[in-house]
Amino acid sequence: MLKSFIAAPHRVMFFGGAVQTLLAMSWWLFELGTRYLLPQYSVSWPLFPTAAHIWLLLFGMLPFFFFGFLMTTFPRWMAGNEIPVQRYVPAFVFMFAGVSLFYAGLFLAPVLLILASASMLVGWGGGLYALWRVLRDTRPSDKRHTSVLLAAFSIGWLALAVFLYWQVTGRHEALQLALRAGLWGFVLPVFATVAHRMIPFFTSSALQQKEVPRPFWPWWTMLAASLVHGLLEFFSLPAWLWLADLPLAFAALKLSWLWGFRRSFKNPLLAVLHVGFVWLGIAMLLYAVQSLWLLTHDGTGFILGLAPLHALTIGCYATLMIGMGTRVTLGHSGLPFAIDTPVQLMFAGIQLTALLRIAADLLPAQSGWLYLAATLLWLACFGPWVWRYLPAYWRPRADGQPG
Repeated sequence: MLKSFIAAPHRVMFFGGAVQTLLAMSWWLFELGTRYLLPQYSVSWPLFPTAAHIWLLLFGMLPFFFFGFLMTTFPRWMAGNEIPVQRYVPAFVFMFAGVSLFYAGLFLAPVLLILASASMLVGWGGGLYALWRVLRDTRPSDKRHTSVLLAAFSIGWLALAVFLYWQVTGRHEALQLALRAGLWGFVLPVFATVAHRMIPFFTSSALQQKEVPRPFWPWWTMLAASLVHGLLEFFSLPAWLWLADLPLAFAALKLSWLWGFRRSFKNPLLAVLHVGFVWLGIAMLLYAVQSLWLLTHDGTGFILGLAPLHALTIGCYATLMIGMGTRVTLGHSGLPFAIDTPVQLMFAGIQLTALLRIAADLLPAQSGWLYLAATLLWLACFGPWVWRYLPAYWRPRADGQPG
């Protein structure tokens, strides 16, 4: 079992990401449940709940899925050697120890929260080194996507380091910088870059199209606009976010159209990726609407609240994360490259989760039960995914092939 478990980087990393997703959302359900339904049992956490929620998802969940995917694809994109086990296993061990320490810190000793971030930084740094070695050791080629991804991962590592600095010093501006850098300098550029690199390829293969357009100007627009959005947020200029958000939305929706969003529904597994990506354009339009409202109403009233953020994080990120994770799991486990009705319903449930969470911000009087409903539905959807696919990470490939 251990030999199979460590046979490929996606096995250990996706295992860590799947377990961490269930734990993080279960903890959030506990927090929301005691806050809105059973306040007499509410817990006074050593870290305020929103910061803990963001750490668990932004720094404690997504990096597992990112590293699992990119440690698998980097060598293939650049015709390089596979990443050796002595590089990805230590990275996984330190990262998994980090999230374990974080939970222990929440319930036992606050000092463990600091050790958690430190351990995650060590593991993340090891993963970065592994990716950098692939980039460095391969022959000259088109390395635009891989170079941008390595830069985004470096920003993410720095964002976590700033979060650790906030944990030690309590300086509020450090927390704000960590969150903005993590969301807009790390996560969005990674999703935008992987989508730009892979969705046209998957579309061409699944629909047997000879060529799917992949212009580079929308990708560069998305990257630049994401960084500008993060800077505007950090400097508390929400009324001017539309300057970044409208170009980003246009670029994303343009790519969705060029890539054949409607045609993608001929293949359910492909459609998942297209649906996830179109949420990016929708989310940025929501951001732009809110920003323009503030600009024209003297900076008062966040009419959409956190609805744009959750359209982005649940609608786009969660759908793409699970969609890409499913493709890699199937493709590298020797399983049939298709999703059946239960899995399709699970992906549909994720879309409903996004809508429920958006509704919670649009209907503040009903927000409590909508928060809980969205979290419960998320767990109800992702739990069966874990039940079905988690064993694939410690079992030998079904087709008998290595990896």
